[in-house]
Amino acid sequence: MSAALHKQGPVYRIAALETCRWLEHGFGTRNTDGWPDRSRLVYLRQIHSDIVRVAGRAAGCLGEGDALVTDRPGLLLAVKTADCLPILIADVKRRAVAAVHAGWRGTAGGIVFRTVETLCRRFACRPEDLLVAIGPGIGKCCYEVGPEVAQRFRSLLPELEEVEGSVWLDLAEANRRQLMTAGVRADRIWAARLCTCCLPEEFHSHRREPSSRARMWSVIGIRTA
Repeated sequence: MSAALHKQGPVYRIAALETCRWLEHGFGTRNTDGWPDRSRLVYLRQIHSDIVRVAGRAAGCLGEGDALVTDRPGLLLAVKTADCLPILIADVKRRAVAAVHAGWRGTAGGIVFRTVETLCRRFACRPEDLLVAIGPGIGKCCYEVGPEVAQRFRSLLPELEEVEGSVWLDLAEANRRQLMTAGVRADRIWAARLCTCCLPEEFHSHRREPSSRARMWSVIGIRTA
């Protein structure tokens, strides 16, 4: 479903996650100077993979991968994006969280599905208890892909149509369907539906600015008190 978004300063938040008082989260924009608190960040060298890492007690880089999970208070799980999707997940009963970086390769590889599996295996989460927020990313309006990429999504998105050798890929919808396949309830999945490529005043976009290395943070964590 579409997200009930609101903006606090330069950071977007989703109302459904704000109802959890023990949870903190945010989707950054291109203007987030000083946010988030770098001393609390746990992050990865993102490689467009299906690798999920478990964050322990310390902040910092946990190596290569594209999703993080934890049940430790005080840490901020972080992903960096500029067209790929930031996906934030919270278990409202077990108090576990996850942050996912999902581009087309990670999505085709099932990164969000594997993240749900890891939450269930490590923290005894149940998919039906998860809340999921899909943040700003490149929209179908701007995401033209070739037939070789489209072929990777035919089973997940059978409605894909090729027009003059190109397909317009809805990455958020692909991840929503994977989440539902993993057992997450449709009414607990929110999508921001803000296209990073369409909104240059708000977001960095690799497709719009291919020479830029600028990225935006998205974070989720469990409060210490």
